[in-house]
Amino acid sequence: MATILHCIAGYFFLLLTVRVLTRRPGAQMTLFEFVIVFLIGGVIILATVGHDRSVTNCTLAVITVGLLHRAVSGAKTKWPKLAALVDGKPLVLYRNGMWQEEAMQGMRLAPEDVLASARTKGIARLEEIQFAVLERNGGISVIKREDEE
Repeated sequence: MATILHCIAGYFFLLLTVRVLTRRPGAQMTLFEFVIVFLIGGVIILATVGHDRSVTNCTLAVITVGLLHRAVSGAKTKWPKLAALVDGKPLVLYRNGMWQEEAMQGMRLAPEDVLASARTKGIARLEEIQFAVLERNGGISVIKREDEE
């Protein structure tokens, strides 16, 4: 019965913490925010099934991780270099008809990945793309070429 109560308490702490930390949908969360969510989940699991079944320790651990995340998020807005270190920078994958080979190889992406993202935006051919950018959240933004008439 104690395990069930710990699970219930952990669930609500996780729900509250995620709600306080971010309002973005999952597709817009950064890799860092996903790591935070998994870390908090791991803390709750340890408090639920581990040797230390203290709800107080679990709560303090979750609050500590949440406060650290808020502090790092605040520091990222103050120091852009920290934001680039934590979240990364957007990378141009395709520019005006040219693949940016170094970025593509570094991120282990194939042209098919960019084209798949383009198709979700109604762009069927490579010739219709002006820019493709790998965003900080891992998504690929595709900017359609403007017709020059």
